[in-house]
Amino acid sequence: MTVSSMTGFATRRGAADQVGWTWDLRSVNSKGLDLRLRLPDGAEGLEPELRKRVGAQLKRGAVQIALRTRLEAGAGGVRLDTDLAEALLAAASDLEDRAGAMGLPLAPSTSAGLLALEGMVTRDVPPGSDWQSAALADFDAALDDLARARAAEGVEIAAVLDRALSEVERLVTAAAESAEARNARTGQVMRARLAALIESTDRIDEDRFAQELATVAIKADVTEEIDRLNAHVRAARDLLSADGPVGRKLDFLMQEFNREANTLCAKAQDSTLTAIGLDLKVVVDQMREQVQNVE
Repeated sequence: MTVSSMTGFATRRGAADQVGWTWDLRSVNSKGLDLRLRLPDGAEGLEPELRKRVGAQLKRGAVQIALRTRLEAGAGGVRLDTDLAEALLAAASDLEDRAGAMGLPLAPSTSAGLLALEGMVTRDVPPGSDWQSAALADFDAALDDLARARAAEGVEIAAVLDRALSEVERLVTAAAESAEARNARTGQVMRARLAALIESTDRIDEDRFAQELATVAIKADVTEEIDRLNAHVRAARDLLSADGPVGRKLDFLMQEFNREANTLCAKAQDSTLTAIGLDLKVVVDQMREQVQNVE
């Protein structure tokens, strides 16, 4: 079976040209392919290529991609954001003056404290660094890991669905047998009622009576529902062994399963057949939950 899940996780770490990185890829279920990226400053240019590579390998799922980078010790130069520093120093001085006027003493600002603020100091990537090419190669490896994780979970989902389909087959067989037994009992009851009616009156419209019997039989006949349920089981098994994403087709098929189970219950007119129909609905609902995560 080649079913793939939409849930998975993968991470890869690497380094090149004194730049280190970590890729984190997470995927959960979604109606389509929803890709969200978190890239550090200076790596925004990777986004088109990342979207292209993900779209070539995954077709459905909400995929979150995060890239974290770091400069190795001694790499690059330290750069102070002078505009930000001047603005913060002016703001700190103004705040201290206002607090002093209100009699609220503040601890004096320190250069260490200001330098620790986000964005105050950055480290430049070493000149000529081509770390992004190496990072993209690591991303491909992480994407492969994610695809394998999704495929592994897909194997488990397919096994669960296969067992559920076997249970559906068992219940459909039981429903067919129960309907046949119900028809036999109904026929006996109808014949007894007809005999009693003949004894009580000598005026019977045979054509009208035959029409009424036919209407009752049609309303209670579940042959078509049984046949369609069996056909749905075969279609589901074919999808589970098909190549490529099948989640949407399976989801539609679950709706058809549920429709036939509802009709079966509505036509049952028999406690045993109704119970089988309700059990069938429970199994179909369990399958639908699993299908929601199939790519």
